[in-house]
Amino acid sequence: MEFSKQHRIFKWLMIFGIWTLGGFFFTSQFLLQNQLSQRPVPVYQVLAWQLFSGYVWFALMPVIFWLARRFSFERGRFWRSLLVHLAASVVLSAVQLAVDALVLPKLGYPPNRQFASFGEAYRFFLIVNLHFSMTIYWAVLGIKYAVNYYRMYQERELRAAQLENQLAQSRLQVLKNQLHPHFLFNTLNNISELVYKDPDAAEQMIASLSDLLRIALDKLDVQEVPLQQELEFLGKYLEIEQMRFHDRLEVRYEISSDALDARVPNMILQPLVENAIKYGIAPRAEGGCIEIGASRANGHLNLKVADDGLGVPFGDVANLSEGVGLSNTRARLKHLYGTEHNFVLQTRDGGGLRLDLQIPFRSNEEK
Repeated sequence: MEFSKQHRIFKWLMIFGIWTLGGFFFTSQFLLQNQLSQRPVPVYQVLAWQLFSGYVWFALMPVIFWLARRFSFERGRFWRSLLVHLAASVVLSAVQLAVDALVLPKLGYPPNRQFASFGEAYRFFLIVNLHFSMTIYWAVLGIKYAVNYYRMYQERELRAAQLENQLAQSRLQVLKNQLHPHFLFNTLNNISELVYKDPDAAEQMIASLSDLLRIALDKLDVQEVPLQQELEFLGKYLEIEQMRFHDRLEVRYEISSDALDARVPNMILQPLVENAIKYGIAPRAEGGCIEIGASRANGHLNLKVADDGLGVPFGDVANLSEGVGLSNTRARLKHLYGTEHNFVLQTRDGGGLRLDLQIPFRSNEEK
């Protein structure tokens, strides 16, 4: 409420300033014409005439603004509004000229001329300035409508942007929510494999799963988290997987310290690592190694998930069938970063696959 009041005051101060600048502008024009006169008029006197007339129009502007709101040129009302504004332009111009005729002669306008009565002065002002005053009315009306249409355009653009953002957020949330049951079912399936083989390990895995779900639920509605938190979540997941694989799964981290504060999509690494384990490491009797890297360079955050597993037959990565994890990850990255990200899956030297992900670097402090 207070802001709205301050906005109105500022708006009218701006309008007052514009009329003042107009007064100085027309004063300069009159002074140029004054050079041709044998009896020049003092500058202060010319300025007084121009400012007075301008301020009379300033006093009439609330009426013009009310008429603009009441009689807008909308479809079905155009001709009615046109007639009203034509009549209003004549009436308000006549009022403005009446005030000028009452005051300006006492200030020496027009120079070198005296009027015997108000009626004579008013007749002079009507003949000389009526059309100019009507032009001012229509100019003010036109500017008012132009400002209104521009404001409406901005509001439509803002609403469209807000709706687009809400739609994008909804899509992102749907994509992220699909990852939770997908991840949970896979983890529960891992636990079920150990219930009879290794009950102690299964019990420990359930405890780790509890910690993992607590972390996931704490960030349920968050789209981006610091990389350090993402790595903590991933670490809990890998603890569960290492219980299942024992010494068949090795994990190596190559994380730059200056990358830990970077904002990354929530649960972005887990499905990528899960894919590497499921399709690269698990089918091999000897297991394998997962490499997870993060570095900062040239305003970007570079993430890496690599494995030395089976890889893709014939190295045909282009025709690789993607599951829920990879497809959802691609969709989330597109919604979050558009063309500002890079997602590349390629065969790794020495066997296995390597996934490189590049996104804009934004620190967690940049909200």
